Amino acid sequence: MNTSIEGNSWIYGDNIDTDVIIPARYLNTSDDKELASHCMEDIDTTFARNVCEGDIIVAGENFGCGSSREHAPLSIKACGVSIVIAKSFARIFFRNAINIGLPILEHPTFSDECEKGDKIFVDLDNGVIKNITKDRIYQCQSFPFEIQALINQGGLVNYTKNKLLK
Repeated sequence: MNTSIEGNSWIYGDNIDTDVIIPARYLNTSDDKELASHCMEDIDTTFARNVCEGDIIVAGENFGCGSSREHAPLSIKACGVSIVIAKSFARIFFRNAINIGLPILEHPTFSDECEKGDKIFVDLDNGVIKNITKDRIYQCQSFPFEIQALINQGGLVNYTKNKLLK
């Protein structure tokens, strides 16, 4: 995975729960493409058909709250989203995202100052977010090396396999 990311923003508010990210009626599949085709559909019917590879979800407080379903970050990653940036994440979503290799970052004001379609650049190694459209730079906490390695290798399963092979 590339440690620098560039994409267009999709903006969502506070308390976006896992039932909205991937509605329960689609949990009978583990097919990534099928999950991706329904991602965010209960809050944004245009998202799944218009999101582009590399796009970025920007949200408010408590993103991914609700149930602990792994399908939520999987559907986001499968539809091509490169990173989710939010004011805060629900704890279980935070861990599930890292476990599947979906980069996430927290910043307290970024979502307030970003609009849908803004061009965003992220340097994961250094915790830098730049809103290219608005020419603003934000600093946030980057992950420790081991967590970055886990994300870079596509998640916990691949990371563990690679560790065991060494």
